[in-house]
Order: sequence, then C-alpha cells, then structure tokens
Amino acid sequence: MAYEKEKKTAVALEYTPGEQAPKVIASGRGYLADKIIDVAKEENVPIHKDEKLARSLSVLDIGEYIPQELYSIVAEVLVFV
Repeated sequence: MAYEKEKKTAVALEYTPGEQAPKVIASGRGYLADKIIDVAKEENVPIHKDEKLARSLSVLDIGEYIPQELYSIVAEVLVFV
C-alpha cells in the first residue's frame, strides 16, 4: 500500500462582536492552504496550528458560522490570538 502524505489544511476565521459566532472566510488544502497562510503572515494575522481543528472547519462553506460543538475549542484559539 502506498502512503500519501495528507495535504496541509488552512481555515481563516473572522469574528465580529454582535454576530452569533465566528465564521469561515477562507479555506483550502495544499497550495491554497499555503497561500492563505502567506496572506495571513503578510497582514500580521495571528496563526494557530491545529490540523485536527482545521480539518473539522474545512468542511464548512465560506461565510458559514462555526457549529456550536466547536465553540469552546475555537474560543480557546481566539484567546490565544
């Protein structure tokens, strides 16, 4: 069986006070993930590495609010950043 390394995943979140929850504003794998990370670095946006969380968030559509079951995990990340 051949082993293929899983591609990097990146998801950008935005939270505006007064909105119901953070929402996905960018998501991608591989090359697109690298570009999302590059733009974040250029704009001095804090980056938090958590592949498991990124994979969970990557199934959401752009503009979609994060599901309630991820609130506590994302809250911990937002405190970090």
